[in-house]
Amino acid sequence: MLLLAGADTVAQPPVIVVDRDDVRITRTCRVRFGTEPIKDTDGDGVVQIETDGVTVTFEGTLRGAAEGQLPDTYHGVGIRVMANDVMLRSPRVSGFKTGIHATRATGLFIDNADVSDNFRQRLRSGPESEDPADWLKPHANDNNEWLTSYGAGVYVEDSNRVIVRRTRAWATQNGIILDRVGGSRIYDNDCSFGSGWGIALWRSSDNIISRNACDFRVRGYRHGVYNRGQDSAGILMFEQCARNTITSNSATHCGDGFFGFAGSEAIGEANPRPAIDWYVRRGNERNEITENDFSYAAAHGLELTFSFRNRILGNRLVGNAICGIWGGYSRHTFIGFNTIEANGDMPYGTERGGVNIEHGSNNNIYGNTFRNNPVGVFLWWDRDERIANLPWAQANGTAVEENRIMANVFEGDKIAIQLREIGTLTLAANAMIGVGAEVDADELSETVITRMGNITRASTPPELPESIGDNTPVGARAELQGREHIVMTEWGPYDWQRPLLTRRDSSPGRHVYELLGPELLAEATLAADDGVTLTRDGARLTVTTTQESVVLGYTLTARTGGASLEARGTLVPAQWKVRVFPSAVDPREDAEAWREQGKREGLECTLDALHLPYGRGGPSGLDLDEKITLANLPADGFGTIATTTLEFPAGRWRLRTTSDDGIRLWLGEALVIDDWKWHPPKVHTYELELAEPATLPIRVEHFELDGLAVLALDIEPVN
Repeated sequence: MLLLAGADTVAQPPVIVVDRDDVRITRTCRVRFGTEPIKDTDGDGVVQIETDGVTVTFEGTLRGAAEGQLPDTYHGVGIRVMANDVMLRSPRVSGFKTGIHATRATGLFIDNADVSDNFRQRLRSGPESEDPADWLKPHANDNNEWLTSYGAGVYVEDSNRVIVRRTRAWATQNGIILDRVGGSRIYDNDCSFGSGWGIALWRSSDNIISRNACDFRVRGYRHGVYNRGQDSAGILMFEQCARNTITSNSATHCGDGFFGFAGSEAIGEANPRPAIDWYVRRGNERNEITENDFSYAAAHGLELTFSFRNRILGNRLVGNAICGIWGGYSRHTFIGFNTIEANGDMPYGTERGGVNIEHGSNNNIYGNTFRNNPVGVFLWWDRDERIANLPWAQANGTAVEENRIMANVFEGDKIAIQLREIGTLTLAANAMIGVGAEVDADELSETVITRMGNITRASTPPELPESIGDNTPVGARAELQGREHIVMTEWGPYDWQRPLLTRRDSSPGRHVYELLGPELLAEATLAADDGVTLTRDGARLTVTTTQESVVLGYTLTARTGGASLEARGTLVPAQWKVRVFPSAVDPREDAEAWREQGKREGLECTLDALHLPYGRGGPSGLDLDEKITLANLPADGFGTIATTTLEFPAGRWRLRTTSDDGIRLWLGEALVIDDWKWHPPKVHTYELELAEPATLPIRVEHFELDGLAVLALDIEPVN
């Protein structure tokens, strides 16, 4: 095609229409997509670019999945790049495991992309409790584990001088992943509203991450009930990342706002292990983390552990559930001029409040404003033999010494500074305004504090690295401040852009829904089994039954002026007899002796649902019954036997168990689920088809050997 402009004639790049898989791009061109989805059948990309120096301008959207296909079934790659100095202009990719995957693509430039609606896992955690199976596993990625398990909007590996700007990555598990990427610039992107990581770095150094929105990157959260986060994060930095600049980003309402970990290789968890000297100063080193907003996290505003000489300056850390900054085992960290406020209302053990550092040394906490935290700064040492025996600890030590807390303002904190079993510490020029206690130190810590006077309190931070980009994401979502705006669906966090009918509360005989979003509730109707009723209070809808020991299904429909929303549920008002007991017998070797021990030594309680998120605490760690709590049953090596009888209406029903470890489920005399071995959290299902109503006894047996534990049974209609 020729374009005439006066006397000049300018050749336009050719147009390539992509209507099939495996289209190779070998020259600068415009790529046009149609409306029909195109599957990546062999996993190597629908569009493949293997020629250096080409510029590709995209028109339309490359869709890899059919309308209505579930996001956890998306597979393949939309655009595959394996060449240098490639420019992608305005690519739109959705419905794939990974939208854009680039390997050995130095000089890659991705501009104005939209990689929203790509792969994401279906979450199992619900309104009542988390499901341990939802935890992410970020600790290994040398063999592309992140890519294989979780996918991404954009995944770049083994490349330098990459630019990704103005990309939108909503409703994808992970937004932008950098795997062994250096000297690159990631700025002005919006990687919000997903259930994994907004921007993630693995063994990546000398990059600038600037002015990006990575808000609402979260999973494992129910406001006021549980706040695990499950290793989701707005910005993730794992395995020896150095000299990166993380500046002027917003990462609010995440699992962690920023999650940095030295890495399994760095601390000596991986094999083979080199000589001890190799571990000296191994970790994430000399990173600049400045002027970001890391607020309203389900866990930590910022976590940076086992790392060296990082600077955390001028950030906002407000309303995080556990603490503002968690810096365990880090050294020579400068934490300065941050606003650290109202953190720690849902603590985790001793972690709570503003800045928490376990086994940290030579850290400088200077010029910060602490306000209304349960504790402003908490430093401590404890016995942790597992960590102490790792090569990293042997090379770098575990002492708490040579820390400085200087020139900070503490206002309204219950405890300004708390100290346990520390080494040397300098306190100077800290202002205390309306705090409950200025310094809470045990006897050992009190004797090693050096208190200095006549220190001038600095009012301005040191020179900060400049940000790049045009966006101002910090503060842009002010109307969503507060963790109460984290509302989880089965596919990730709610984006507040459209109406949502969400279950706010539930018990076996009562489910409470609320309509959220910009539209008002106009009408609500219920289609249900006999005995199920609906009541309305404004935007809240309550589905209830007074029947007992029966399975009742329903469909709730809520209508607004522009939308019709459905919620399907099952009420199962049961009476479970649950027996828990310590297990001296390996049930895999002698199940009958194991059962006999349960009869002799078990403690019994009655529950209205079989949802037992034991975690690492065992039966006595849950509020099951006073006698079980007082018995202090072991957290490992225990058994559970639960029985009930339920009336099932005619139809098809799915029984779904979640277990860690072994599980057996009987319906009447039939053993329908049998996984009687050690395993991590695992889901099993069995479908029951009934031509007429039936009353069936149910028996569940479960054993726990070690580690995490969970046992749950859910019943739902098969649609």
